[in-house]
Amino acid sequence: GLKTVLIERGPLGGTCVNNGCVPTKTWVASARAAQVARRAAEWGVVIDTPVRVDMAAVRARKDKIIAASHQSLASWLGSTPNLTVVQGDARFTGPRTVQVGDTAYTAPRVFLNLGGAPLRPAMPGLDQVHALDNRGILELDHLPEHLVVIGGSYIGLEFAQIFRRFGSQVTVCEMGPRVIGREDEEVSTAVAQVLEREGIVIRANAKCLSVAREGANGVRVHTSCESGEPDVTGSHLLLAVGRTPNTANLGLDVAGIATDARGFITVDDQLRSSSAAGVWALGDCNGRGAFTHTSYNDYEIVAANLFDNDPRRVSDRIPVYALFTDPPLARIGMSENDVRASGKPALVARMPMSRVGRAREAGETQGFMKVLVDAQTQRILGATMLGMNADEVIHGLLDVMAAGLPYTTIRRTMHIHPTVSELVPTLLEGLKPLS
Repeated sequence: GLKTVLIERGPLGGTCVNNGCVPTKTWVASARAAQVARRAAEWGVVIDTPVRVDMAAVRARKDKIIAASHQSLASWLGSTPNLTVVQGDARFTGPRTVQVGDTAYTAPRVFLNLGGAPLRPAMPGLDQVHALDNRGILELDHLPEHLVVIGGSYIGLEFAQIFRRFGSQVTVCEMGPRVIGREDEEVSTAVAQVLEREGIVIRANAKCLSVAREGANGVRVHTSCESGEPDVTGSHLLLAVGRTPNTANLGLDVAGIATDARGFITVDDQLRSSSAAGVWALGDCNGRGAFTHTSYNDYEIVAANLFDNDPRRVSDRIPVYALFTDPPLARIGMSENDVRASGKPALVARMPMSRVGRAREAGETQGFMKVLVDAQTQRILGATMLGMNADEVIHGLLDVMAAGLPYTTIRRTMHIHPTVSELVPTLLEGLKPLS
């Protein structure tokens, strides 16, 4: 019922629709189709010609799905009462006053959902080469001969597997001792093994990274790794070293909106600006989560507080995310490292995916499941799943966790056979003290 102005400088839908979830998952689907075709003989299916990926067709499919999202968003917003959509660059000129072109907008409430952008690090030689990021790589309509990825975290690993399955040689250069370093070591190792089995080369401990041109269009990456050749030569370079909030050049200081040292807008537990009355910050720009689901949950928290007299808080939510490799990695709550650091008395259960009948029948036995439980309250502290349908299966644990129920709720529940989820109660029967 409020008169509202929505200001957007780019295409509708933000990162998720344009260069995040939607396009990357269309490419994950295409890459999986290619991989299944290559493995067809394992299931008794004969394909008589070599599997080939048509990158122009892959891109066209992605663009068609994005266009449908744009059309849907434009139709929805255009038909919303009391809403005006303004296309252009916005800048604060005072408290709760925003200028777009020649027009100024002032309101008692301002909501900032600014998103983020790929981080471009200060790396020697980077200004001398053409480096792709998660936006530019999605515009390729040809297959890189050898893609070199700098950054062994979530974005980098998803693209690494995608392009390896498309047919490129792929090398991942990671400055840390292992990929996805925030995960438990066994998780990191298992993900690396999945990728290496497909022929992806991982160069960890690449501490002294620099880049240079190689020939007419290639790139040479100097790694200084502890083992292997010091240089990696490729045809294309992808930077996947992190994200930065879109908070620069907006005049936030004029509006009294404080940011931290990394540029994130500082907010309280209900997402109000820590320094400016009538201002809320949602999504990537507040540093409280960098996923579409955390951004949407931010909206739910703000709306509940404003309109429903429901005092929801950011601290109420359980951390949850996935790495959409194949098989996917899904995580909720605390990791094993987190639990050990907390000092909580805990129980842990592990099970390899090779014990899951549905996974064996599908020929998808890579990975494992792990659950951590509070030894005193019997409540679930966290879980990690790497394997077939892990990104879906883990929600059963998440829902019980969110309800504050003991793990025995799942253990005593009858599940459908044959599924991956039916092994979760069996997994929980194997809980043992975390040593």
